[in-house]
Amino acid sequence: MIKLLILLFSALKFGKLLTVGGTMAISIVAYSFVFGWRYAVGFVLLILVHEMGHYIAARQRGLNVGVPTFIPFVGAWIQLKEQPMNAETEAYVGFAGPLIGSIGALVCYFLARHYDSSLLLALSYSGFFINLFNLIPLSPFDGGRITAVLSPRVWFFGVPILLAMFLWRPSPMLIFVAILALPQLGRAFKYNPNLPENAAYYSTSVETKVTYGAYYLALAAFLAVMSYEVHQMLAPLAR
Repeated sequence: MIKLLILLFSALKFGKLLTVGGTMAISIVAYSFVFGWRYAVGFVLLILVHEMGHYIAARQRGLNVGVPTFIPFVGAWIQLKEQPMNAETEAYVGFAGPLIGSIGALVCYFLARHYDSSLLLALSYSGFFINLFNLIPLSPFDGGRITAVLSPRVWFFGVPILLAMFLWRPSPMLIFVAILALPQLGRAFKYNPNLPENAAYYSTSVETKVTYGAYYLALAAFLAVMSYEVHQMLAPLAR
């Protein structure tokens, strides 16, 4: 009986590794056709670093969470098999992805400067920009999960940002995200902080709100500066 349980546990762990490794491999192949295999490998690894930030944070808070799953040209996600009990936990898990992802991009940046590698510099730019993009204060972005600790109504500030992004770089992906965001905006519009369920979920101390707000703005500012600076460094290489 014990041997059977060990075999089942091993198969479960193998299944999780297969999910991560298999979907990563599919994404690498897909990106390779557009960007080349070296960039594709680095890009997918940066996404993995971001998602592992969410995964580790969720496990730290005792949440049952699935392993990262990748979809080419969409990104990746981890499945929360149980929802956070309050907005602070949701913000904690949401913030961990961009934070750890930014560290991964920063490592690429320093390695690029040390080895004078245009490939690593391009990867660092992608890392900085993607994590900045994810900080848009609108659910289902990570920024929406973080700013919900302040109030779901903050999500309305994300609408003009998303619209500006679409006008700057029209993309079907942005349309898809906008469709996903509509129900969340409906929730924000109807949000009543006095309802018992909302009071229980969103009630946090002023100190907590200020702390997350400061961390959010600091990370967004850092990523905006780094995205701009690295883009300027890459501009001559594209000529």
